Amino acid sequence: MCDDHSIEDNNRLLGDVSRRGFGVLTGMAGLAMMLPAPADALTIAGRDVSIATPDGHADAYFVAPSSGRHPGVLVWPDIMGLRPAFRQMADRLAQSGYAVLVVNQFYRSTKAPFLAPGESFDQPDVRAKIMPFTKALSPDGTTRDAIAFIGFLDAQPQVDRARGLGTTGYCMGGPMVFRTAAAVPGRIRAGATFHGGGLVTDAADSPHLLIPRMKAKYLIAIAANDDARAPTDKDTLRTSFAAAKLPAEIEVYAGTMHGWCPPDSRVYDAQAADRAWGRMLALFGPALA
Repeated sequence: MCDDHSIEDNNRLLGDVSRRGFGVLTGMAGLAMMLPAPADALTIAGRDVSIATPDGHADAYFVAPSSGRHPGVLVWPDIMGLRPAFRQMADRLAQSGYAVLVVNQFYRSTKAPFLAPGESFDQPDVRAKIMPFTKALSPDGTTRDAIAFIGFLDAQPQVDRARGLGTTGYCMGGPMVFRTAAAVPGRIRAGATFHGGGLVTDAADSPHLLIPRMKAKYLIAIAANDDARAPTDKDTLRTSFAAAKLPAEIEVYAGTMHGWCPPDSRVYDAQAADRAWGRMLALFGPALA
């Protein structure tokens, strides 16, 4: 979710899941399970960075293989922000040969990480802390940020500018992927969303309406309970991508719940998350070559 419409979707989901008695959304920040390293993992080096944007300075984490030049990838985290789990995911992607930037999308309001170990979005006091951060976000702000973040990636010596860039997003990061791809279509050649919230809305600025402005290939990995809540969204996305003549793999991952991909999630599904990760690598390989 990057705009108010998506945030409302996330809140509705929270209520739906709570009524069903499931563990909800992401949680246990800082207690992420160890992700497996890829075969033939490259040696990597990461560092904390500060990126100038039109609205201030965004804190972020940049990691890349220790030698050579590689395709860049911009990662938009879920509503619990940049934290150890996303650093671990960035490291894993870098080990596969990518220069990865994970950003704190809430930099206008707070530095990351902003949650203590064990805190989760399903806790009322945590929601009360995070929701004001979302008020500083807007579609236009995300577009400005995306342009600045892509500029940062392209300025890094580890990034091969002759190759395309990718972008991924989780939960609220899903719409941010769409806005990034539409803002910098000449650079973004692949986008992937995982349990993205608010990709399709009735609003005039719905992310799916940006698809005709994109020039990339996509992976849209949908949680089963998200699909149950909005079963026509996937059809709208398929129709929109087809009309734009853009390849898009759109799949509902059976048995998964919203938030199943980050390894610190209370609903983490290791098998499904690993399959979605594999599909992302399969997308990035040829698209960013």
